[in-house]
Amino acid sequence: MTAHLDAPHDLVGIGIGPSNLSLAALAHGLPRQGAGELATAFYERRRDFRWHPGLLIDGATLQVPFLADLVTLADPASPWSFLSYLKQQERLFPFYFAEQFHIHRAEYDAYCRWVADRIPGLHFGHQVDAVRWNPERDVFEVDFTQLDTTGEAQALGRTHTRHLVLGIGTAPYVPEPLRPLAETPTVPVIHSADYLDHRLRILGAEHITVIGSGQSGAEVFLDLLRARPAGRERLTWLARTPSFAPMEYSKLGLEHFTPDYTRYFHALPEPVRDRLVPAQWQLHKGIDAATIAAIHDELYRRSLHGTWPDTVLTPGVTVRTAGRIATTQVELHLEHTEQGTRSRLTTDAVVLATGYRERPLGNLLAGLDPYLRKDSSGRPRIDDRHRMVLDPSVTGSVFVQNGERHTHGVGAPDLGLAAWRSAAILNTLTGKEPYPQPLRTAFTTFGLEQRTHPRPRPAGELRPLVEHP
Repeated sequence: MTAHLDAPHDLVGIGIGPSNLSLAALAHGLPRQGAGELATAFYERRRDFRWHPGLLIDGATLQVPFLADLVTLADPASPWSFLSYLKQQERLFPFYFAEQFHIHRAEYDAYCRWVADRIPGLHFGHQVDAVRWNPERDVFEVDFTQLDTTGEAQALGRTHTRHLVLGIGTAPYVPEPLRPLAETPTVPVIHSADYLDHRLRILGAEHITVIGSGQSGAEVFLDLLRARPAGRERLTWLARTPSFAPMEYSKLGLEHFTPDYTRYFHALPEPVRDRLVPAQWQLHKGIDAATIAAIHDELYRRSLHGTWPDTVLTPGVTVRTAGRIATTQVELHLEHTEQGTRSRLTTDAVVLATGYRERPLGNLLAGLDPYLRKDSSGRPRIDDRHRMVLDPSVTGSVFVQNGERHTHGVGAPDLGLAAWRSAAILNTLTGKEPYPQPLRTAFTTFGLEQRTHPRPRPAGELRPLVEHP
């Protein structure tokens, strides 16, 4: 095993999704204490940047405005903004006349790939295997495997860093009753994350079932509906939620995705936070009102001649068990929560729009486990500056991106807070304030206690970033 670099980095990132790509963009060219620029490196097992490629359905848009790009809400003048991307592509005037506040998902993906292709220090095709703390050198050791184009191990390496940031994101969640079927390649049960890769195969099925009440489920159902002939749709849409509910998108409701609310949520007791997160599902798991309207419009259009479309849309349903019938069909055993009734559904293909869950950190951070401080549920404690709480003997920091919903609330995975969080991390890391943070971000005052809005505290306990001889 060879070391990737002799001198330790200031910061190494694990995973290159939007959160860590935001951090890399804002860190690019940032001066360090002493001489030179901040030394960073980011590692990602995939061969290139890809953002939910299975859900880049034609016409699908982001649920946040284009200002929620990688950098703008921290540094509007950044060369890595979405508007800078449009200018470089000579598309500023078309965008101006399009008057689109919410851009297409495919366009956001292309923008992120444009940034990823131009920022140095991003290592794709590198899988991080283990992380350890070296108390003799006061650095983290990061072991990685360089992968070839087929995903096979090509070489092993090790790099060192004073600080880490985890940005490994989330993974598609498949409910336990459907997991054996989804893991069998010959069975047409797929997660919506892989929808476009299997779309033609799914469309060829006589009857299709979509499971999941969020935006992904709605977009998949709408896409399938538009592709099926009128009167022969043969589509079923099931959801656990009591209704196909719109996402909370009122202007004051959106203030739950501000730094003000994040600070308020973090200061709450752990049991209160645990009660709040599932109760706030409509803030992030509902359906965009325009998508709901488009579904209803399409269904209504198909009823103009006096016949109802061959579709079933049923909320309040859970899948108890599932199995195969012969070699081609799937049988779902269903229970209606409110009625308390059970039934069976035979279908030819299933698309699981069942969301995503945070990737477990246990294997990756096994070498740091003796130093980690955990809450009563065994989860890492994360402080108000997005750092894991470690044993005081560890002088480095482990920052967390999009893996701290239990401590920072519904805004943790939201694209609109990515730039703010990246800026907060860099302010803490450098002990300076290269990205001044707003004193106040919401009209709502969360809680009765009147709090001031101080700027993020300097990182007094962090070691200064100085060049080692």
